[in-house]
Order: sequence, then C-alpha cells, then structure tokens
Amino acid sequence: MSYATTTVEQLKARLDAGEKPYMIDVREDEEVAAGMIEGAVHIPMGQIPDRLAEIPDDREVIFICRSGGRSGRVCEYLEAQGYGNIVNMLGGMLAWNDQ
Repeated sequence: MSYATTTVEQLKARLDAGEKPYMIDVREDEEVAAGMIEGAVHIPMGQIPDRLAEIPDDREVIFICRSGGRSGRVCEYLEAQGYGNIVNMLGGMLAWNDQ
C-alpha cells in the first residue's frame, strides 16, 4: 500500500478550516441515502472502472465508504491504473458518524 490515508479527525479539521478537498463516496445508493459528507461526489465502487474520466488525476482525491475497506480497495485499483495523490479515509462513515 502506497496510497495515503486520512483520519476522520484530520478531514473534519480540513473542512472546518474551509478547505474543499475532492471527495468521492464509493458506497451503494441505499447507503448514501442515509447521508454523505457535504461536498462529496457519489460514484459506487462497482462503477469506478467505467467512470475513471470523472476522477481527477491532477489533485488529491479522498475516497470514502462505510468502514474504509471498499475505499481502500478503490485506492489500490486506482494506484494500479497509474493514479497518484489518492487518499483513503480510515474508518469510513461509521467513524465519521461517531464524531
């Protein structure tokens, strides 16, 4: 694993400071229906290979899922496709909602 990670606390601090990082939520439709981080884009994990054109390759992109597992797999996949500057949010929305 060479992709970066961020904690919920680190991401919240950045958002609170007014930063607008590019975030992609890779959960399924029924999961995001319960709520997403404001400003995040929704691309379900299974659609990532078909929607690579929507993923910036010139800036940091933070990936989010329920617990951090799926977003980690997406980061691994994108690394294999040559993407850099990708970040997995550890703990996912479970950790986010615990804050």
